[in-house]
Amino acid sequence: MVGAPPQGEDGKPAANSLSPLDRSVAPAHPHPAAAGEGGHKVGKWGLIIGAIGVVFGDIGTSPLYAMREALHHSRSGGGTELAVLGVVSLVFWALILVVTLKYVVFLMKADNKGEGGTLALMALAQRAVGRRSGLIFLLGVCGAALFYGDGIITPAVSVVGAIEGLKDAPGMGDALSPFVVPISAGILIALFLVQSKGTASVARFFGPLTLAWFLVLAGLGLLHIFDDPSVFRSLSPHYGVMFLIDNGFLGFVILGSVFLAVTGAEALYADMGHFGKAPIRAGWLFVVLPSLTLNYLGQGALVLSDPTAVENPFFRMIPEVIYWPVILLATAAACIASQAVITGAFSLTQQAVQLGLLPRLDIRPTSETQAGQIFVPSVNTFLMVGVLVLLVLFPTSSQLTSAYGIAVTGAMFVDTLLAWFVLRRIWNWSLPLSLAAVVPLALLDLVFISSNALKIPDGAWLPLVLGAALVLIMWTWVRGTQIVTAKTRKDSLPLADLIEMLRARPPHRAPGTAIFLTSDPDIAPVALMHNLKHNKVLHEKNIILTVRTTDRPRVSDADRVQIEPISDDFKKLVISYGFMEQPNVPKALNLCRKQRGLKFDIMSTSFFLGRRSIIPSANQGMPLWQDRLYIFLMRNAANPTDFFHIPPGRVVELGTQVSV
Repeated sequence: MVGAPPQGEDGKPAANSLSPLDRSVAPAHPHPAAAGEGGHKVGKWGLIIGAIGVVFGDIGTSPLYAMREALHHSRSGGGTELAVLGVVSLVFWALILVVTLKYVVFLMKADNKGEGGTLALMALAQRAVGRRSGLIFLLGVCGAALFYGDGIITPAVSVVGAIEGLKDAPGMGDALSPFVVPISAGILIALFLVQSKGTASVARFFGPLTLAWFLVLAGLGLLHIFDDPSVFRSLSPHYGVMFLIDNGFLGFVILGSVFLAVTGAEALYADMGHFGKAPIRAGWLFVVLPSLTLNYLGQGALVLSDPTAVENPFFRMIPEVIYWPVILLATAAACIASQAVITGAFSLTQQAVQLGLLPRLDIRPTSETQAGQIFVPSVNTFLMVGVLVLLVLFPTSSQLTSAYGIAVTGAMFVDTLLAWFVLRRIWNWSLPLSLAAVVPLALLDLVFISSNALKIPDGAWLPLVLGAALVLIMWTWVRGTQIVTAKTRKDSLPLADLIEMLRARPPHRAPGTAIFLTSDPDIAPVALMHNLKHNKVLHEKNIILTVRTTDRPRVSDADRVQIEPISDDFKKLVISYGFMEQPNVPKALNLCRKQRGLKFDIMSTSFFLGRRSIIPSANQGMPLWQDRLYIFLMRNAANPTDFFHIPPGRVVELGTQVSV
């Protein structure tokens, strides 16, 4: 199976997924920050500023804690010259190797019709091998699950890291310290509560605010670099290597803290479809990378000149006269970084539902003009509860950073492995060239994964447990759906045979059009069989409708629908959507009338949906506990009427029982 599972009469994927319509796609939908009033495209600089606001918020908050944590874990406690030069060197080269070379130069070339991210890369890899690969599927599921773990930790560590600046506030740090966690919790709760309102109205401020934040980072760095200009020596990798050798095994542990400086790099790839490659690359090379480099150099110079600053080098950099404005800007930058991860989780959820990895969920558009602006209530609640639990378990940014990193490194490693299939099957690189490109990146990922794995007893277990639970949920949904689909196919009557039977014994005909949703257009839909059995009628016109999800991000309107006449009474209709699109059956039916000449009146059309009632069985399929999990997921799935935007007054549901 190359493409993604189609959505059927009850919204579940079927076994066959490749759509013959999957030939071309529409351009990727721009993020609100990339569009002006009325949806008009803004200029090159507008796209760059928009990308800075959305893409780089996470990595832009790393200076709040990354340098401090790496220095604290060194053998000397971070006060010696070699420790400072070594940490700055490691941070700088991590930014060059992981972000610049791996993502900006290499992975951003492996796009799925302009879209990036783990699931987009998974779909591209599936198409590359020409079949449904279990390994590729597992990698995609693991990468998606780890992203949710990142989505819980990033808001917590970013906001707490910014609010902890209150502890160093001039003259009142001790008095404000007890309020760090309550203030952080209040900000995070407010952030999640406003998600249902949409972010289009505030997204226009993301770019300018984040740009101002990076300029402040650069300015603070420049202010302190000349405290000890010898810090420029750290740009040589020699000091990083010497530092690791000097610290022995502890140096391996320190790499886990150094990795904090590049968390958020995966956003470069995931958000590629919103802005395009050029604005993201320009924003990184000309604004973000120089600003981060200057800030880390400034922090290093400050600690070299004043070893006591190692306690919290970033906040020690801030002059007293601008301390409070910088704290407020840091908090705004942390909220923007959190917002980017939250909306990323919404988008990932939509992709997972469309690809058949999760059951239907309530996905609400929050903008009439931007299709990418969505709100997923269940995911929002899940993230909010998870973030608050994190704050209770790990109330300081130092504790939170112990839980941070393992999810991101895992997701990055998945991206590297999936890129292998693209190199070999789509780009047709030779085996030696492919190995030369992927092996160094994979080894770099494994080094960081191993280093972060040492934090498992200190909190890194949390994202791993969360990821494992999500992998189990996705696997249960996919496996349960395969069992139900296979059993339904086995117990069903081929549509061609049913049509022959109806010709021999014509039933009573009812006026109007009946549309039967099914996941397998070659099998007589359950709802059609029940309608004939119980109502003993057949409508004048009957359409067998299948909604498919392709392995492309979007499908153009020209390729949206495909109609195949079967007989005078029956037609097959296939509606195709990309995995980043939200199905809307009535809109697609309007295309049928305009482009294909399919004539019917929506007000005299009835939609027949089959609703399956699942019965657990210990003797077949999955274990009993997994059957019950699948049934729970199915019962809590969104109503197919709402999911497909079908007018509720035109829907007839007919049910059947299936054991799994």
